Amino acid sequence: MFLADSLPYLIAHFGYVVVGVVVALEGMCIPLPGETALILAAVYAERTHQLNIALVIAAAGAGAVIGDNIGYWIGREVGYRLVLRFGRYVGLNEKRIKLGQYLFQRHGGKVVFVARFVAVLRAIAPLLAGLNYMPWRRFVPANAAGGLLWATAYGSGAYFLGRGIEHAAKPAAIGIGVVGVIAVIVGAIFLRRHEARLQEEAERALPGPLRKPGRRGLRPAARRT
Repeated sequence: MFLADSLPYLIAHFGYVVVGVVVALEGMCIPLPGETALILAAVYAERTHQLNIALVIAAAGAGAVIGDNIGYWIGREVGYRLVLRFGRYVGLNEKRIKLGQYLFQRHGGKVVFVARFVAVLRAIAPLLAGLNYMPWRRFVPANAAGGLLWATAYGSGAYFLGRGIEHAAKPAAIGIGVVGVIAVIVGAIFLRRHEARLQEEAERALPGPLRKPGRRGLRPAARRT
């Protein structure tokens, strides 16, 4: 990937800005190597002392929080409307859309927090949280906690372990990614087997017709005739 190959050069010349921007864009569901940018910047700070590790971590943490909030907004303002309009073509009927909203109301905080540490999930979790209208007041603390802990753990780990972490980070990331994929598959199987019961729970929690977006959040949508 061209950007990944160029990251050392970009970090050496633009430092904190590159870290923050790459991490932020990844949070907007753009497939960029935010984790790699953070690790490379931390290693560069340790080897050259031209960057301050505290500012590297701060830039990554700020990028994670800002980018994820933009991703959440895209999902909420754009993604939900697209799902309402085209979801039926991919099997997302009204009951399944409401089920997604119900699950994110109950478990969205855990999903957003944990997803920050899994490569693919960290890029799509904010979008899904917004798309499923997870309350923003609950999204923000979970997102901030995950983003800041992720930036601190990976940044400080790379700084103190130096070059050694580059060799350890790849298999660790692969292992975490595999665990994440397995968790998604297990979750999908569970939802499939218990979909009817969960849909009944979702209906009790969110009674009435499927809601549509409005300025004050979700409001009941008119029933189709």
